[in-house]
Amino acid sequence: MVNNDILRRVRYLFNFSDLKMIAIFKLANHDVGKEDVIGWLKKEDDSMFAEITDRELAIFLNGLIIEKRGIRDGPQPEPEKYLSNNMILQKLKIALDLKADDILDLFALIDKKMSKHELSAFFRKSDHKSYRVLMDQYLRNFLNALQTKYKNKLGQDSADNNDQ
Repeated sequence: MVNNDILRRVRYLFNFSDLKMIAIFKLANHDVGKEDVIGWLKKEDDSMFAEITDRELAIFLNGLIIEKRGIRDGPQPEPEKYLSNNMILQKLKIALDLKADDILDLFALIDKKMSKHELSAFFRKSDHKSYRVLMDQYLRNFLNALQTKYKNKLGQDSADNNDQ
């Protein structure tokens, strides 16, 4: 998947404003300007489009982990220079405090079946004999499942609040 698509989907998922996006980068000790964020969120055919690098997306995801889980003790992780789909899934899993069963439930939400063994292969070290590369379609399905769960939940919460 294209890094910019991932950034756009996460922004949409949590309804983050431009300022919130900047604040998330700041949590990971990285300063970005509003024009950077706007460029990254544009579509590829827009003249203002700017490609977000693996390192910049890693910084954002590290900031998202801090935003959702709090800052951990000790030194903060260095952002990766190269991000694989497996690493992106791992970072989202950590940020959202998901367990294997939670992820399997998410996939089931969108009628995608996956076994626990298949899922665990995505989280192994790349040199492990059972490691499996996470293809774009799996990451896309995972993001769709998150959207289904969180957007429906947010929509339901709004409806519940309007009923009161």
